Amino acid sequence: MRANVASILAMATTATAHTLMYGVWVNDVDQGDGQGKYIRSPPNNSPVKDLESPDIVCNVNGGTAVSDFVTAKAGDKLSFEWYHNVRNDDILDPSHQGPVITYIAQFTEGNGAEPIWSKIAEEGMDGVNALIANGGKADFTLPTALASGKYLVRQEIIAHHESDVSFKSNPSRGAQLYPSCVQLEVSGDGDQVPDQAFDFNTGYTYEDPGLVGVNVYNGPVVNYQIPGPEVWTASGSSPAPPPAPSPSSPAPSPSSPATTGAPAPTSTTVPDLPIPSTTLTTVISPAPTGAPQPPTPQPPAECSRKKRSLKRSRKAKRSGRAAGRF
Repeated sequence: MRANVASILAMATTATAHTLMYGVWVNDVDQGDGQGKYIRSPPNNSPVKDLESPDIVCNVNGGTAVSDFVTAKAGDKLSFEWYHNVRNDDILDPSHQGPVITYIAQFTEGNGAEPIWSKIAEEGMDGVNALIANGGKADFTLPTALASGKYLVRQEIIAHHESDVSFKSNPSRGAQLYPSCVQLEVSGDGDQVPDQAFDFNTGYTYEDPGLVGVNVYNGPVVNYQIPGPEVWTASGSSPAPPPAPSPSSPAPSPSSPATTGAPAPTSTTVPDLPIPSTTLTTVISPAPTGAPQPPTPQPPAECSRKKRSLKRSRKAKRSGRAAGRF
């Protein structure tokens, strides 16, 4: 009989444990009912337990983008408001202890089941108790160095009242996750983009001690290991990439040498210098093999006259001798 009563109580507790996100507050200002407007709301308040399902990221309907965005500045306080059946009701059964964890990713119209997430806030095993005490609102602060742009912010509640075994080994039990994703547009002077690249379908596993083997009925849970990465800090991330250079001003090639001071002369000045062809011919051409010999020097005019007189004298003497013979 005691076993039956315990089973009935467990079933009743499970039925009243479900929860759903209603809306967002920015710096304590209510942004109104965001369900289906800036929240990618599931059709009901049932949990997701299959860690291998894409629904573990932004819940059922998580891949359906909605029309609106909550607007906030980097460094603003945000509060995500949850409820059970109607706003301002019991929120969640207090026996369903567990953490409240908040992640962020650059905006996507998809379901977010990819390595794009970074953790920006977490509350351990006291997360649910703090949520209930705060009227269903889970508070956190946007990083002050967060770059402006559009984001998805994912907040989840993990209820550990059945986490003594995994959903994979017993589908009727296992950790109950209540994820919800908000579309957010951030403004400000920050330049840091979250870069943890966490993937829920590979990062949350059935061997994770923060998701499996947690028993809240054996007294307070001590040394609880919150699942997921450490909380992201902007100091360890990369700045947002600069805009790509325009086609008219291409970025220099990595192989191009850096220039400092006055620019080095370019090779375009060399072809512009004319080189006279006659000068090159005179310098590099060999001397012609059949070059004419220089003319024989002519004797002076006086020597020529003496030679002619001498010839006439000799001729006269030969004529005289010839006459004497006769």
